[in-house]
Amino acid sequence: MKNIFTIVLCFSFILLLPSCKRKKLTEVVEVPLPSAEEKITIGQPDDVSASDGQFSLVKLPYEYNALSPSIDILTMEMHYSKHYLTYTNNLNKLIVEDPTLIDLSIEDILKKCDGTNADLKNNAGGYYNHSLFWEGMSPKSGGQPKDTLASLITRDFGSFEVFKTQFSDAADKQFGSGWAWLVVDKTGKLAVTSTPNQDNPLMPKQTVSGTPILNLDVWEHAYYLDYQYKRKRYIDNFFKIINWKKISERYEEAVTKK
Repeated sequence: MKNIFTIVLCFSFILLLPSCKRKKLTEVVEVPLPSAEEKITIGQPDDVSASDGQFSLVKLPYEYNALSPSIDILTMEMHYSKHYLTYTNNLNKLIVEDPTLIDLSIEDILKKCDGTNADLKNNAGGYYNHSLFWEGMSPKSGGQPKDTLASLITRDFGSFEVFKTQFSDAADKQFGSGWAWLVVDKTGKLAVTSTPNQDNPLMPKQTVSGTPILNLDVWEHAYYLDYQYKRKRYIDNFFKIINWKKISERYEEAVTKK
């Protein structure tokens, strides 16, 4: 018994002695947690304005939360006050650098965007495409168009459901970033198409040319916060907020100009 006690005592003493063979102790530093949860502040559309220049932001005709649940409030705020604002400011800077663009309408500038000036193409397209997009939506809308536009959709697509399928497919199958469009071609016929990046059907060298009356943004920043990779759900919910009254007005303007 005495021998066992002696062995235990010696072993304990050895553990207390420093040894180069023993692992070094790791110091643990406690980091205090944040004292309060960070809050996200959402501004108002009217608080956003572009720098002085030829083009101004199109006023958002509803609050950031008005299109929810189809488009969430944070996506709308970031999309309008960050992405759209940047395109507008960049476009105004490019116009200052190129006197041939001064006093031209945005449509006339787009007709010059043949790809030789990538910055102009991207920013003029970004400005126009988004301006059209905002006004093509409204809360408590959706459904189907009425009167003339309804008849034309039936004439050119066979039915509203066929049009909806074609437009949804154009948006869903657009690889990467881009847009889906409903346009009026030079004969007055309605057609569906899609474009990559910030291209649009007013620019030269497009697969389908025409005057846009409806568009859908399928860049990831337009839907990813709420839908992640489920672009199809975003497209389906877009049809719940289309402002068909505005789209009909655009059709009338398009055929009047021809």
